[in-house]
Amino acid sequence: MNLDASVSVFFNGDCRAALEFYAGLLGGKVEFVLTWGESPMAGEAPPSWHDKILYARMAAKTMSLVGADALPGSYQPPVGFNLSLSTRDLAEAQRFFAELARGGVVHRPLAETFWALRYGYVTDRFGVPWEINCGRPH
Repeated sequence: MNLDASVSVFFNGDCRAALEFYAGLLGGKVEFVLTWGESPMAGEAPPSWHDKILYARMAAKTMSLVGADALPGSYQPPVGFNLSLSTRDLAEAQRFFAELARGGVVHRPLAETFWALRYGYVTDRFGVPWEINCGRPH
């Protein structure tokens, strides 16, 4: 089987900025971008939305994200899931958390827990919820 599992996230008009931010954070690359205006679905979007993203893909070392800008009036904030980044490198965990928290909302500060060297939970400035987990060295 050749399977590529990824997460698909809808944004409220800032998909391009979000995927570029995640690519920088995770050492990835935005590999594909299709705007509403470039697509056969251009007529479904208002002219002001033609430069917004209908479909884009960002790939990093061990994860990929696909994203789109929901049409005006149809965006709903993510609910019922968190994206999770796990590392055994404390400095990397701290960097992930600090960058995701900038302009976002910290729900649980990055701190030691009984299961992890550090764990934290944050919703970034794009409205996407993230968990950062730094495992204990073996």
